[in-house]
Amino acid sequence: MNKIKNMKKSTRQTLLTLAMIIAFYIVIEVMIMTGNATRHLKSMLVPMCYNAIAAVSLNLVIGFLGELSLGQAAFMSLGAYSSCLFSIRMRRILPAAVRFPLAVLLGGVVAAVFGIVIGVPVLRLSGDYLAIVTLAFGEILRSVFINLDITGGAAGLKKMPQDSSFTYGIIVLIIAVIVISNIIDSKAGRAIMAVRDNTIAASSVGININFYKVLVFVMAAFFGGCAGALFGHNYSIITPGQFDYNKSIEILLMVVFGGMGSVRGSIIARVVITFLPEAMRGFADYRMLVYAVALILLMLFGNNPKINRFKAKLFNRRNRDDNVRLTQAQKEVK
Repeated sequence: MNKIKNMKKSTRQTLLTLAMIIAFYIVIEVMIMTGNATRHLKSMLVPMCYNAIAAVSLNLVIGFLGELSLGQAAFMSLGAYSSCLFSIRMRRILPAAVRFPLAVLLGGVVAAVFGIVIGVPVLRLSGDYLAIVTLAFGEILRSVFINLDITGGAAGLKKMPQDSSFTYGIIVLIIAVIVISNIIDSKAGRAIMAVRDNTIAASSVGININFYKVLVFVMAAFFGGCAGALFGHNYSIITPGQFDYNKSIEILLMVVFGGMGSVRGSIIARVVITFLPEAMRGFADYRMLVYAVALILLMLFGNNPKINRFKAKLFNRRNRDDNVRLTQAQKEVK
């Protein structure tokens, strides 16, 4: 118990996030084993995982670097197509237990390579200009996939082994959370947030701005590619239309909804966005209307200064109470 209290706050937050993910996995697995999970619930588990991974990685760019990127769907498409082509070629050579992890890793590496190629020139831009260029990159890439025979053209890529599972999705999500959380809590993470807060000041103290921007962009691209690999192996066919700008906007919505700069928030947002429409299925024709209004209200209240001040006071009060109890306990021990 004392070891936990002596840990850094960021480490405790990361462990809490991982504990929540593992607890959620155990609950779902128990529901599946006891027959309480419906077929529809099972079908939503893998999409929830790869969307959460995409949101967490995009949060690294938007929340911690402070740049607006709308190209996450493009990196997902690169990961999906490259990993699926690998799996199709290796289907009769490698067993699924070896083939699929290699396919996920390959999808991430291919997306990261394109992240370097695109990131070096593009990250000299910022704000709306960066968003427009990354969005254009995604649309260009989609057009390329439509016109390539090797990717199946507009009809899509078929005959992929459906190796994705909820367990694989949780494993990749846990790895993503650990890696990104450690980056944020490292010297590089502090440099990244310094660039976000004040570029000129960061440059004046010797921080290589372009290097850290590209580092974040490549890391987001890598995990975006891993998410795409999970996506591709979850379906019997993938088409370029599944990775249009609407997919990038959906991922951006998760980041904003969960809170920019919050890894845990992105995951919770994905879970809520996944299950909220189904929880409102009883509203029939008004389900999507209520869903949209709920999202708008949550985003408005989440960014409301008064509510944020109230939450800050609440958590500060809890921290003070914890400190008082800790002091009293130390006195009793003495």
